[in-house]
Amino acid sequence: MPMIRVEMFPGRTPDQKRELVRELTEGFVRAAGGNPQGIHVVITEVDPGDWGSGGKLASDKAT
Repeated sequence: MPMIRVEMFPGRTPDQKRELVRELTEGFVRAAGGNPQGIHVVITEVDPGDWGSGGKLASDKAT
């Protein structure tokens, strides 16, 4: 049971998420094989105030 985890900022539409899941699943099958029904994709939306890089919160970089 392969699992693909995606963490990203909120703001994508359900259609964009649907397309992302489809593309990730198809890409995994192309690259590594397997049954698409056995591949799981988990999308976690993270608030920019809870995401940091380069020593700064993403919410601080936007300002």
